[in-house]
Amino acid sequence: MAYDEKLAERIRQLVADEPAVTEKKMFGGLAFLVGGNMAIAASGQGGALVRVDPAESDALVAKSNAYVAVMRGREMPGWLRVDSEHLRTKRDLAPWVDRGIAFARSLPPKQ
Repeated sequence: MAYDEKLAERIRQLVADEPAVTEKKMFGGLAFLVGGNMAIAASGQGGALVRVDPAESDALVAKSNAYVAVMRGREMPGWLRVDSEHLRTKRDLAPWVDRGIAFARSLPPKQ
């Protein structure tokens, strides 16, 4: 499955004023990176893949429609999936974009 180009464009609009955001095709989708660290992606599996503080994963899952991403058969705390049906509006999407950008910004830049 190809990533949702409309979702990618909506994310692009929300990160437009963020300095040093780059885009990169990865994980079968289109990722938005800050300082070389992924913040959020329009996922090739549909919906969004959001990078969050791993210590906050369980709490975010408990209070939202997000769930921990599974990669190569293993749950990956700090990587949450949010299905497209829960990202229909700007009000739905913006908090996830903000959370991903904030966490990526907190990480040391990659060389």
